[in-house]
Amino acid sequence: MLTFPEISPNIIEIGPLQIRWYGLMYILGFLASYFLIAKQARARRLGLQGAQLQNMMFFLAIGLILGARFGYVLFYQYPNLGDYLRHPLEIIAVWHGGMSFHGGLMGALLGGILFCRLNRLPLWEVGDTVIVTAPIGLGLGRLGNFINGELFGRPGSVPWAMVFPGAGPVPRHPSQLYEAALEGVLLFVILWGIKDRPARPGSMVCVFLGGYGILRFFVEFFRQPDPQLSLLWGLFSMGQILCLAMILSSVILWVLLPHKAEE
Repeated sequence: MLTFPEISPNIIEIGPLQIRWYGLMYILGFLASYFLIAKQARARRLGLQGAQLQNMMFFLAIGLILGARFGYVLFYQYPNLGDYLRHPLEIIAVWHGGMSFHGGLMGALLGGILFCRLNRLPLWEVGDTVIVTAPIGLGLGRLGNFINGELFGRPGSVPWAMVFPGAGPVPRHPSQLYEAALEGVLLFVILWGIKDRPARPGSMVCVFLGGYGILRFFVEFFRQPDPQLSLLWGLFSMGQILCLAMILSSVILWVLLPHKAEE
């Protein structure tokens, strides 16, 4: 068993002002995406440089943050939805914690669609350019979860199991690190390695949806289910249900995409 490295969630505390590791991970993720998008030949061809790229990142950031919060309330807090409706400001209280990746993905997608329509850019080509950088932010976010000691794993007897603060005395899988390695590092290596191969517009989006769905579905077997939901039908977590929807969406999208490859 390993000792959980108790790192303060706050990097800096000055009176009521707090700068948290988790928030820093969001910023680093967006910065990494910005520079990796700008580096791609496809981005230069589409004109995603300078102010245009900055505007797109703004649309994506707003969509992601709002979508992640609304998704958390709808997907993971629906048993308590009445409380949120009675106190609607809690729905947007991102500082209270609680963000959903799947909600964030849908919010970012809507932000991207709006941006592409306003600027008359090809949606799927822009999507392919952006999505290959997404795993960087995902991996950093999971490191933030680990530092916070949240979203920990199920009880386990592996040598690297840890006792997490607030999770009782039982050693648990550090599932946040599993996710950082698989959904972050591995998925990025795959997407970045194939991004320049001739393919139909939208192909990278399909690979991301299917790849993330499969990897997250697997890791969820080691992650502690949300206490307010437990396992749905006694089999799957909410995260796994949403990942199955992602995998199905990737297959449907692959079939429906135009069959014309990029030059």
